[in-house]
Amino acid sequence: MVIKLEIAEAQDLEQILQLQKKAFQDQALIYNDFTLPPLTQTIDELRAEAELKTIYKSVLDGQIVGSVRCSVKDNALYVEKLFVDPDFQNRGIGTNIMHEIEGRYSHLADRYELFTGEKSERNLHIYKKSGYREIRREPTSHGFNLIHMEKSNNKKETSEIKTGGTGNGAEV
Repeated sequence: MVIKLEIAEAQDLEQILQLQKKAFQDQALIYNDFTLPPLTQTIDELRAEAELKTIYKSVLDGQIVGSVRCSVKDNALYVEKLFVDPDFQNRGIGTNIMHEIEGRYSHLADRYELFTGEKSERNLHIYKKSGYREIRREPTSHGFNLIHMEKSNNKKETSEIKTGGTGNGAEV
């Protein structure tokens, strides 16, 4: 199974939005709320979001099976709306998307940040297993808390070039 993570094109946005609404149905059931933002987002809102963030698509045999949105601010990579088509879940695709994104931005970010709802136990488990830790809780108008999590970019710390004693050479 070869999955490619590619930057989404404008023509992919409608398909990504439909897949997003399908993928977030399980979250709506967990929270008993079908008005969650990923379910009510419009195509115009997604197009506007694409102007501010990089939207990726995860492609398997020419079919979009997942997506994620990213932005970098203040040396942090913000990972948002990472989802996988329910028909392709439990195959490690979401975890692979997350690791691929972290790798692509490792030279720009000191840390990675994301959030999920407090009742989203599967997401919390995956993120904790991947090294994320809770940094704060934020109440929502939907009656639950968002749990913001972060992970230090250890690759950046270990891959920085160290200057030798004279400053003329570099040791790796």
